[in-house]
Amino acid sequence: MSTIGFIGLGNMGGPMAINLVNAGHRVLGFDLSETAMATHAEAGGEKAAGVAELAASADVIVTMLPAGKHVRQIYQGEGGILDAAKPGTVLIDSSTIDVDSARAVSEAAAAKGMKMVDAPVSGGVAGAAAGTLTFMVGGPDEAYEAAKPFLDIMGKTIVHAGGAGTGQAAKICNNMILGISMIAVSEAFVLAEKLGLDKQKLFDISSTASGQCWSLTSYCPVPGPLPTSPANRDYQPGFAAAMMLKDLKLAQEAAGSSGAATPLGAEAASLYALFCNSGGAAQDFSGIVKFLRGSS
Repeated sequence: MSTIGFIGLGNMGGPMAINLVNAGHRVLGFDLSETAMATHAEAGGEKAAGVAELAASADVIVTMLPAGKHVRQIYQGEGGILDAAKPGTVLIDSSTIDVDSARAVSEAAAAKGMKMVDAPVSGGVAGAAAGTLTFMVGGPDEAYEAAKPFLDIMGKTIVHAGGAGTGQAAKICNNMILGISMIAVSEAFVLAEKLGLDKQKLFDISSTASGQCWSLTSYCPVPGPLPTSPANRDYQPGFAAAMMLKDLKLAQEAAGSSGAATPLGAEAASLYALFCNSGGAAQDFSGIVKFLRGSS
């Protein structure tokens, strides 16, 4: 049994931490939300009084935080993880953040003798609860091997993408594909409506033809053809549009700093910004079909 510190017990981090508890580990949890802390304790976890106490006690530390600035502060700020943790501690950051921040924190951790990976996830809240997440992992081989037994508890598919920052690179590239493809599928259904083509017929055809993609066959943006999609529960997330916009913005930042041409990614970010600003931020990202239809 290991002592694991888990910082960030929200919609994703909370169930991930509980899976570690259920696997028999001692899990010290910390979150600014008292409700999240109480839920963690009710599931068998322990409450940590603060980051420094947690870091000093843990063999492994997992973080799930909103943005790069929070990750930098928690790890590199005064009294943060890198000040308090002992050399050899395994650090797993599962936040989705910018590549530059991931690499900077990883370099600082290595200088302190710690093993760090960036390991953002795909699979949503349901995957976090079920322990079926996909982890995209960046970091040295030694750090990856040290982190993998714990990632295996929280996820089903663990992919070592390469060196530090490549986990974040994989996440934002994947979600740029997802954002673009969801817009394309939504536009097709809106056009089909205008042309008098039944949505089920379009689904039956495109799901077995060259238009087939995950956004269509696993997450269809209109009610009916796929009963499990958020479209059938009034676009309750799922994966909120605000989170999709965050990832598309990260992709555009990375494209700008690396000199990559991503015109469709830029357009997708613009459309999701309009959707979020029109009241769709808390809806599932597939709800952009309503914005494109003009009913948002």
